[in-house]
Amino acid sequence: MTESYNPDRVLDGKVVLVTGAGRGIGRGIALLAAAHGAKVVVNDVGASGTGEGQDTTPGEEVAAEIRASGGEAVANADSVASYAGAERMVQQALDCFGRIDGVVNNAGILRDAIFHKLAPEDWDAVVAVNLTGPFNVSRAAAPHFRGQNGGAFVHMTSASALIGNFGQAHYSAAKLGVTALSKSIALDMQRFNVRSNCICPFAWTRLVATIPGDTPAERERVERMKQMSPDKIAPLTVSLLSDATAEVTGQIFASRNHEIFLMGQSRPLRGMQREGGWTPHHIASHAIPAMRAMFYPLDRSSDVFGWDPV
Repeated sequence: MTESYNPDRVLDGKVVLVTGAGRGIGRGIALLAAAHGAKVVVNDVGASGTGEGQDTTPGEEVAAEIRASGGEAVANADSVASYAGAERMVQQALDCFGRIDGVVNNAGILRDAIFHKLAPEDWDAVVAVNLTGPFNVSRAAAPHFRGQNGGAFVHMTSASALIGNFGQAHYSAAKLGVTALSKSIALDMQRFNVRSNCICPFAWTRLVATIPGDTPAERERVERMKQMSPDKIAPLTVSLLSDATAEVTGQIFASRNHEIFLMGQSRPLRGMQREGGWTPHHIASHAIPAMRAMFYPLDRSSDVFGWDPV
């Protein structure tokens, strides 16, 4: 694709677009990508954690910080929820730097609400940014990746999607959809040497700060999460964008402080067959009891990741 692998600057010669890069996780990724030699399009619409308002300052400040450190970067304030906006981001990379090699779909919003109180307009807004957004940006970049026979996508999913959480039906559905989108991209574009992977990030960000802490246990968990700085997600992201991981595609990772996990994907746990087929009664009396020992509990991400990070 571009220059050969350099362990000190693993993105030398590459052009990377990072969405939601004005703050938090995206900012850390943009800065580390630039430190490793990438030319960066710093996209951030400048909205609040719930997707309201617009302020181009955060993205411009990150781009300026990269340039002040000797790197190359431009700011972009288009919305990922707009396909035309996604096309403009990609075109800006081409106009400014001549190519595009990597896309990090990091932009997201939260509007927490218990399911029976979830407003349809909040569902639409969260899905538009968190699921349609990654589709828009990935689809806009895909023809260019195909044309140059190479490229890498990294998408941010969530433990709320992979495991579960209260009050996040829309966010969880969107973020689980991102994992299926990533796998589909990996399958469809493997022939063009295009990779697609997901990261489930654990970090203290503006979005996490909007999650209500209604019980002492939840407030204690929030305090623990404050120890997980968003820049800890950047090394895994930059590695997945680089040629050093050129064989890695279709995977879901989690990054939690100094821990990295490979997350599972759905596979059959147990199968049963009954000669002559099944009736509802036989399913309830035979199949369900036989499978019950392998049922998943109604746990949350805090139940599965219940230890303090180090």
